[in-house]
Amino acid sequence: MDVRRNLPSVTALLELEAVQSLALGQRHAIMVEAARRVIGEVRDGCALPPRDAAEWSSRVAEAVADRNAPALRRVLNATGVVLHTNLGRAPLASAAVAAMRDVAEDYCDIEYDLVTGLRGSRDDHCVTMLRELTGAADALVVNNCAAALTLALRALAFGSSVAISRGELVEIGGSFRVPEVMQVAGVRLAEVGTTNRTHLYDYERALDAGAAAIVKVHRSNFRIEGFTADASLKELAELCDARGVPLIHDFGSGLMLSLEPYGLHGEPTARDIMRDVARAGATVTVMSGDKLLGGPQAGIMLGDNRSIAALRRDPFARAVRVDKLTIAALSATLQLYRDPDQAKLAVPILRMLITPADQLHERAGAVADRLREAGIIAAITTCDGAVGAGAFPTTRIPSFGVALGGDATDSASCLRAAAVPVIGRISNGASILNLRSVPERDDDLLGDMIVAALA
Repeated sequence: MDVRRNLPSVTALLELEAVQSLALGQRHAIMVEAARRVIGEVRDGCALPPRDAAEWSSRVAEAVADRNAPALRRVLNATGVVLHTNLGRAPLASAAVAAMRDVAEDYCDIEYDLVTGLRGSRDDHCVTMLRELTGAADALVVNNCAAALTLALRALAFGSSVAISRGELVEIGGSFRVPEVMQVAGVRLAEVGTTNRTHLYDYERALDAGAAAIVKVHRSNFRIEGFTADASLKELAELCDARGVPLIHDFGSGLMLSLEPYGLHGEPTARDIMRDVARAGATVTVMSGDKLLGGPQAGIMLGDNRSIAALRRDPFARAVRVDKLTIAALSATLQLYRDPDQAKLAVPILRMLITPADQLHERAGAVADRLREAGIIAAITTCDGAVGAGAFPTTRIPSFGVALGGDATDSASCLRAAAVPVIGRISNGASILNLRSVPERDDDLLGDMIVAALA
């Protein structure tokens, strides 16, 4: 018999006693939408018909809960990728979260000078600390690094040709590419050198041919090895200074503290970058706030006073300015870096990156024991972590995690459906939960979610 002939009407479903009780706290339109969805799923063959009124009511309740769920949900990142772009990149420090909460709930002095009683500037709140921490003469904060690069190109080279190495015409994520960003910024691309070898004289020839600026892109998300050559940032800064043209450097990662003592090599800090361009004339370095800096999404622009002033005057700066929540979170994060030892403990991504592997082994053992007590097949497994977000692209960080028994695809699906979804990865047919990207405070929650989903 065709079950669709016996489906209840929306009105009949809404008249069920349990549904009416649920409706007391809901708008009528939401209840109607939920009832239609439940009926439609059965009619279309996407769900089996409920057996009784109680099950119909339960499904309506689930549909209402789904309708009222937040657009964004917290997840547990057990992929081992610390800066996972699809999962929101850097989790914020507690101090940054508290600062955002304070200004979100009340008014704040974002553009008000409390001393003079006159209008102030939203730029002032982070500039002092950025100068102190990086050695830059001045700074500006916009809403992301791509916006920062676009603004720098518009303000310093609009309508002109700009020289860039062919080996640096990278794709920056989301299928967006540096040449496209440059086109939107209103500059013409002057490619120099080759994919693997670009010399200083290649840039000199481009300037002789009329290029009005040089762009240097730090290759943070890939490596070129073998028969290679590259002009250093310092060499380019000296060349631009001698020729009187601006140098725009896309630094990307925003690293503020060296991670070389922890086995992460090859990524300069922002202070290293500013030291290399210190003697140059017009220079602007752009970097992200939500990568290795560990703050909110932001584009940080560092440079000389004249260049940053030009950026502030450009009308595009208004279009990409940051709001009070970003300023609050970024300033609180930067404050932590005034004490490097404190930053390594308080900035979540730094703490996760430098945690010794033996500590992860101990934590993985505790989680596995908890799961086995609940009847779930689980074992400690060795695995590798990664920085993510294009930083240290070839570096694998020793890590430990928990390998779950049973069908890996089914396990992954169930874990994604948990109250706090758990996102792991499948390797060699096993579902792996890598603790490198799980804050230690979440170990108990991780165990709870796995048990609830799989036991």
